[in-house]
This record gives sequence, C-alpha cells and structure tokens, in this order.
Amino acid sequence: MSDNLQNNYEGVWDSRIGFGKKPVVISIDFMKGYTDTSSPLYAEGVVSAVKASPQLLEKARQCNVPVIHTNILYHPSFIDGGVWLKKAPVMKAMVAGNPFAEFCPEVAPHESELVLTKQYASAFFGTSLAATLTAMGVDTVILIGCSTSGCIRASAVDAMQHGFRTIVARDCVGDRHPDPHEANLFDIDSKYGDVVMRDEVIDYFTSLT
Repeated sequence: MSDNLQNNYEGVWDSRIGFGKKPVVISIDFMKGYTDTSSPLYAEGVVSAVKASPQLLEKARQCNVPVIHTNILYHPSFIDGGVWLKKAPVMKAMVAGNPFAEFCPEVAPHESELVLTKQYASAFFGTSLAATLTAMGVDTVILIGCSTSGCIRASAVDAMQHGFRTIVARDCVGDRHPDPHEANLFDIDSKYGDVVMRDEVIDYFTSLT
C-alpha cells in the first residue's frame, strides 16, 4: 500500500475495534468450487486460505469458541438466485449434487457445528445468523473463508451494521487475484473492522481460557 494512501487515511480511517469477550468463528463458503482447478470459480488465494485455516479452527474448538459455517446452495430451478445469478451465472455450480458445492475437507464442519445456507454474498442476508449470534451473547465475529472481495467483505459490513466487533483473519481469507484481495482488506480494516494475522486470533482464543 503506497505511503500516500496510508497518509491520506491516517487519523481518519484507522481506528481499532479490538476483540471482545464472546467470539464466534464464521467460516464462509469454503467450498471445493474455489479450490478445484477444473472449476471456473477457482481462486488460488482461496487455496492458501484453506491451508492456513485448520490451525485457527482447531484452536477455536479447543477453547470452546463456537464455529459456524456457511455455504451457497440454489434450488435446481435457480428461482432463489435472483439478479445475482444473472450477473454471475458461474454461481449456478452451487447446487446439491455438484462436487463444487461440497465443503473442502480440510475445513469441513464438524457434525455438532451449525451450517447456514445462503444464496447471496453476506452471511447475514436472508439467514438467521444475526438472531443466532445475539441469542448466543456473541460480541465478536471472526471471519475466515472466501472470497475477500465478495462474501467476506459483504459479511464484514453486515456484521458491523448488526453491532458485532468484526475481525478478519488475513491469512485465512482469499480471492481470485491479489489486487482485489488487498484492496478489500484495506477497506475493511479502515472502515468496518480489524484485519489481523491468524496467529493474533489464536493468541486471543488462548487468552480466553
């Protein structure tokens, strides 16, 4: 990030929100369509994010931090895809029975963990996520998953707007290209939450025990 850009934001868009007392990890759309090279959705940055995420998930589970997963699935008629599928018809791969719609095994949900199915970018839009987190007493949302410029950004904005401290684990999110990845992390960190390294999140989980 250029010095001019950093200087332009300094003192205006660089506050820190920090961690709260009751976190949850939300693992967003870690599906095979983003990691299989034969898929049009393939994103090299997501492959790296999947590799970085098991350690964070393992520590969360060890420290009794809840983990919630999201996936994208459409009705076979795509009636629930709306305008998004007109804009991005590549997402039509996300139907039951398509291998691209399956979870990546390294970061797959445990049987006891909640999976929320969505049709749009934000994990909050059209789902019970906000109500679920409120009922759990959560104050801090840790986001991992993909893609940074799409579902991660949309979920980060909505998490903040629902009143949660929003933390994005930089190593554990990915995108198709580094430029939108970095631009969106910069924007999230400036306006909507904190972008931190995975190990900082792991240290935070350890401090809760």
